[in-house]
Amino acid sequence: QLQASGGGLVQAGGSLRLSCAASGSIFSSNVMGWYRQTPGKQRELVASITSGLMTNYGDSVKGRFTISRDNAKNTVLLQMNSLKPEDTAVYYCRLDNFHYSGALTTYWGEGTQVTVSS
Repeated sequence: QLQASGGGLVQAGGSLRLSCAASGSIFSSNVMGWYRQTPGKQRELVASITSGLMTNYGDSVKGRFTISRDNAKNTVLLQMNSLKPEDTAVYYCRLDNFHYSGALTTYWGEGTQVTVSS
């Protein structure tokens, strides 16, 4: 349902781009986003974007990360600039599918590792 790509190892101050493509039944009202998790911590929001292109960012990434999407391709991109060692985590793509009845279905992609060296 969700295929993520990108990630890897980069030095502090560098950039990476994550991509996530959704397939299957994608409702017109949905939210796609990226979350991240480090060992022993809860998964946290990095950034999200609605089908209407409204964005939301975690406080720690504001001004450094940019989320965008291509609705025709059901793809979401996360451009990560000025990376810091504390950005090191496993990043997960998420899709919240809102059915017209009000039902919500959430999908998670497989995580992709981002490692920022100091």
